[in-house]
Amino acid sequence: MADELTPETPEEEQPKKTHKQRKNGLYPGVSDELAENMRSGWADTELHGLEPIAQAAHTAARRAALSERFPGERLVVPAGRLKTRSNDTEYPFRASTEYAYLTGDQTENGVLVLEPTGGTGHTATIYLLPRSDRENGEFWLSGQGELWVGRRHSLAEAEQLLGIPAQDVRELAEALAEAEGPVRAVRGHDAVIESALTDKVTKERDEELRVYLSEARAVKDEFEIGELQKAVDSTVRGFEDVVKVLDKAEATSERYIEGTFFLRARVEGNDVGYGSICAAGSHACTLHWVRNDGDVRSGDLLLLDAGVETHSLYTADVTRTLPINGTYTDIQRKIYDAVYESQEAGIAAVKPGAKFRDFHDASQHVLAEKLVEWGLLEGPVERVLELGLQRRWTLHGTGHMLGMDVHDCAAARTEAYVDGTLEPGMCLTVEPGLYFQADDLTVPEEYRGIGVRIEDDILVTEDGNRNLSAGLPRASTEVEAWMARLKG
Repeated sequence: MADELTPETPEEEQPKKTHKQRKNGLYPGVSDELAENMRSGWADTELHGLEPIAQAAHTAARRAALSERFPGERLVVPAGRLKTRSNDTEYPFRASTEYAYLTGDQTENGVLVLEPTGGTGHTATIYLLPRSDRENGEFWLSGQGELWVGRRHSLAEAEQLLGIPAQDVRELAEALAEAEGPVRAVRGHDAVIESALTDKVTKERDEELRVYLSEARAVKDEFEIGELQKAVDSTVRGFEDVVKVLDKAEATSERYIEGTFFLRARVEGNDVGYGSICAAGSHACTLHWVRNDGDVRSGDLLLLDAGVETHSLYTADVTRTLPINGTYTDIQRKIYDAVYESQEAGIAAVKPGAKFRDFHDASQHVLAEKLVEWGLLEGPVERVLELGLQRRWTLHGTGHMLGMDVHDCAAARTEAYVDGTLEPGMCLTVEPGLYFQADDLTVPEEYRGIGVRIEDDILVTEDGNRNLSAGLPRASTEVEAWMARLKG
């Protein structure tokens, strides 16, 4: 990794004409002659006639709804900044969900500002880093310069793509500090912007903005539904990739499964939407097993919970529990089929007008029945559910909203989310599971170390629901046949 001239301070915090040398760099400095040479001889690469991004009309509608909700107030929504991974290397940047939802932009340091135009209405401006300066040398001397990390869009190009007037973000903090009038901001992403607003905002008012933006994402528009389907379709192909290389995973570890799925996510999308859970054997009983460093053994189950994130940042969230050798044992099938029956009941309960909790209750009822039937719990079933006794082995809720965040709409009010009502356009997961820990002495030995979850992404439609991830089989016999076909 090249390191000769990278500065130690972020670009927007550097002096206008100088760039700090890296300590222990091999070059002592930049001669006047080299600086002059680097200023000239470059072609004009400005892009013209750019078409707006696919979601531009949708982001405009979202900003209009936001404007209507908070008339007369300045609204500030930052993208966030790069985060250091170690020393002078950064984590890959992922724009804040609120910012990307309202703009379609994904660049670091960006800030959307809605300025009130009077009693009603706002003027939207997106503040961005312009292209790195060739006159002062930042394009080749700055660690975030064009020759180091790639070309940024110019402000004029950004305006064409996003449909929002663009200005230089390096002037924004000072302007916000001097501005007057009521302000709300999305917190937690940009300390510089928050510092500039520190005496103008309140935690309560900012939380109202965050809650509104969370609830606004509950019902997806046509673009979002298309992106979610795209994410799921890539995820289906990623699961197929994994099945084809299970023999290689047996020879190595769960990491081979993780890497195989990640390749599909990076080739067809932006990234994985969350850390892939590649849990073989008893690791399946750990709900968020992301170490993925365990053995993959024939005869065990693989619980694969993974999702591709599209370039527009919408993610799938799908789980299948697969027999590593292609065939379920009798006890594995017994537990798997119970979870499948539970999921079927949950999916059937997803429809417009139903309570959000209905699919969870339907799924849990089936699992409680099975646990009583197997003699693991004393009935009746209603007593088990009232006391929550099934939770020793079911552990988690049966699903959540899905979208740009894998657990989308998380800041929504309880009455609008888990106590709310399903509407067409909502997308959620249905993912019941049974988990018998390896050290659980309350169950027969043959159950211990078996964990099963089945998860699908369900869109609420006008007349019921659509399983976006129906491309992956779910019934145990269908899973076995599918795996046999893929393995050839």
